[in-house]
Amino acid sequence: MTEVTREAARTGRRKARPTPKGRQVDPAALERVRALLGEAPRRRDLLIEHLHLIHDAHGHLSAAHLAALAQEMKLSQAEVYEVATFYAHFDVVKEGETPPPPLTVRVCDSLSCALAGADGLIDALAAASDPAAVRIVRAPCMGRCETAPVAEVGHNHVVAATAERVGAAIRAGDTHPAVPPYQDLAAYRTQGGYRLLEDCLNGRRTPEDIIGILSDANLRGLGGAGFPTGQKWRFVRAEAGPRLMAVNADEGEPGTFKDRFYLETEPHRVLEGMLVAAWAVEAEAAYFYLRDEYPHIREILLAEIAALEADGLAPHTEIHLRRGAGAYICGEESAMIESIEGKRGLPRHRPPYVSQNGIFGRPTLVNNVETLFWIPIIVEKGADWFAGHGRHGGKGLRSYSVSGRVKEPGVKLAPAGVTLAELIDEFCGGMADGHTLRGFLPGGASGGILPASMADRPLEFGELEKFGSFVGSHAVVVLSDRDDMKACALNLMQFFEDESCGQCTPCRVGTEKAVKLMQRETWDEPLLRELSAAMTDASICGLGQAAANPLLSVFRHFPDRPG
Repeated sequence: MTEVTREAARTGRRKARPTPKGRQVDPAALERVRALLGEAPRRRDLLIEHLHLIHDAHGHLSAAHLAALAQEMKLSQAEVYEVATFYAHFDVVKEGETPPPPLTVRVCDSLSCALAGADGLIDALAAASDPAAVRIVRAPCMGRCETAPVAEVGHNHVVAATAERVGAAIRAGDTHPAVPPYQDLAAYRTQGGYRLLEDCLNGRRTPEDIIGILSDANLRGLGGAGFPTGQKWRFVRAEAGPRLMAVNADEGEPGTFKDRFYLETEPHRVLEGMLVAAWAVEAEAAYFYLRDEYPHIREILLAEIAALEADGLAPHTEIHLRRGAGAYICGEESAMIESIEGKRGLPRHRPPYVSQNGIFGRPTLVNNVETLFWIPIIVEKGADWFAGHGRHGGKGLRSYSVSGRVKEPGVKLAPAGVTLAELIDEFCGGMADGHTLRGFLPGGASGGILPASMADRPLEFGELEKFGSFVGSHAVVVLSDRDDMKACALNLMQFFEDESCGQCTPCRVGTEKAVKLMQRETWDEPLLRELSAAMTDASICGLGQAAANPLLSVFRHFPDRPG
């Protein structure tokens, strides 16, 4: 019996606590948090932004920081803690734990980087680094697949990375990204930029006019789903206001990097497309959700959004730039909306759909970066111009992110419906020397693996589904006779295991069990098929529903598989 309980037993009264229940707020930590937040609003939806401020300043989030932030924002400590620990880029340090080293080096180990030797790079860096000064960690796709392998020193990407190049960046203190040359507001306006937006704002265009052009052009959502853009806009317009908009710039699918390319070269084409879309659906605010792996693009957008607002180009909507925190699941639109609201990125059950009940419960239009990029060009050149491109029944132009065993990887602007054979030969300079085509991913990690015998099939929406595959975001990873299809499928399943949000059991447990079964020398095909069916049929969102596609592709298309 403790002294408190003995006293209570003797007097019949419980001794007063010297402090309130729960973790106490450290005054110094509270003062520091207040200084970092400054005059910023303490709204619930800004929680992730405020966590970034603290993490950027200290390199981690201590228990004292989280308690102080909770008090300052008038949230429970549990709410703050659950959000901070959900996202991979927040290093939460509990009481009594040692903070991470001053510098973190992340090395991508997703498929394109794995093919380029990421495992060896990780081993070499771990052997050469002082663990007290530098932390070497594995990381999922960073959107630099065409320059694999990739390492991130602090926030600075080292492309075509070697141990020597990464070591040189560490020694030189190159931890901040360099902003590449890009088309700024003045240059974009010189070429006629924002003329369409001004026509819209001045009444020379109507929403139905723009929607009709986009529909006639067959513009589709290019983030993966391929839903007709004009139809989506009509759905949102049909809902009672007030309405909002979100731009999905959280491309995290292994093999995908096209959105990064457009944002770091011609950001204002995307921003004009966003402002036209917001005007068309009468969105009071537009939330631009950018993945945290693109810090250089964040610098570009901060500067250029401020410039266009100063130029009077956004009188009809407020623009909010929101920063992700390392969660692939937030590329799913409802999980992204949860993150925009300052919460964990857990996908929502549907219906209702985000067009009906999105950000803060309001009807919300969600568009992908590349979709918005095409809007000013299509309206300027006409629906027939855009729809006139295409091969093998496809209509329009597509930006294919190509990586893997080709001579010239990169973003390839090609006709919709182009085949893999045409893409490799006409746009990528052929296969890499010494490599023969054996298979390919037509749509990133989720799209499955197809054999070389299907290289003449159109890479377009609706063409590959009957083979258990799809083009998704048009992320093409080319595999050769030197690659083990079983190892590729395992790499992709490990990605899904790591990135599962954990909300539903079929995905959370299913991906983990699948990895363990696939790591065995002999695969138990009946058991893996049964597990795949459970994940596909019962998972809440597309991550769990598509996670088994690479595994099932190996069973379906590669008869020389182990087991």
